[in-house]
Amino acid sequence: MSRPPKPDRPVARHAAFTSRERVLAAWRGVDLTALESTAKNNHQPLAALLPGVLSGLGLERRRGEAEIVKVWNDLMDPQVAAHAQPAGLNKGTLFVTVDSSVWLDEIVRYRRREILDRLQHSFGREMVKKISFRVG
Repeated sequence: MSRPPKPDRPVARHAAFTSRERVLAAWRGVDLTALESTAKNNHQPLAALLPGVLSGLGLERRRGEAEIVKVWNDLMDPQVAAHAQPAGLNKGTLFVTVDSSVWLDEIVRYRRREILDRLQHSFGREMVKKISFRVG
């Protein structure tokens, strides 16, 4: 038993099917309407696609994280900056590593609100919603 010949062109790679490909598809019981609808020309200019791609990558958030690390020493009290450094930002929570439990206690008890206010004033309330301090 011989197999039917394959189409000259791959079926899913182009939008316009030849009449031969349509007959073969009907004979094989393949519905081409789904392939035709997905193969339509959906081209968009790069300028329209780029913002969506960049937001999907989270580059704006990463830029904000890098900016926080960069200006931390200038934004904070020198004593706090000497003992605490930002480690990362995740879903609005800034993680800060403190060098000793004594400074952790000092910052959490007396300076947490001041630090959060300075960061929110500089970067916005959506970027930094809360701060988590840990010894590290």
